[in-house]
Amino acid sequence: MIDFSTELFYKTSRSSGAGGQNVNKVETAVTVMWKGGESQFFSSFQKSRIYDKLINRINSEGVLQLTVSETRTQYQNKKLATEKILELVNSALIIPKKRLKTKPSKSKIQKRLNDKKKLSEKKINRNFRGE
Repeated sequence: MIDFSTELFYKTSRSSGAGGQNVNKVETAVTVMWKGGESQFFSSFQKSRIYDKLINRINSEGVLQLTVSETRTQYQNKKLATEKILELVNSALIIPKKRLKTKPSKSKIQKRLNDKKKLSEKKINRNFRGE
């Protein structure tokens, strides 16, 4: 996991929801921003991969934004926002393994066909029960 938290910028705003008397006074919601194109931690291939995977979260200026207002304190929200954006970007870098095509074994094919035959015989026998 690559830690690029030194490149992050933070902005605070008033949070909605719980907070008691402070809800209208204290800025507890934290928006974390990261300019991925200017990052020194990633190669150009990694930057393009991040951009492709997170294109819906990146604005027109090329800034990845994430807002957190889950807790009542700004410090905890800042910590959560940092963890989430690091996890988001690092998960975008993971390249999934290619699926290898497999073929069922002959015994599995034969078992499936035998099961189908038994079921069809059972259904055919139902028709001739009371006649």
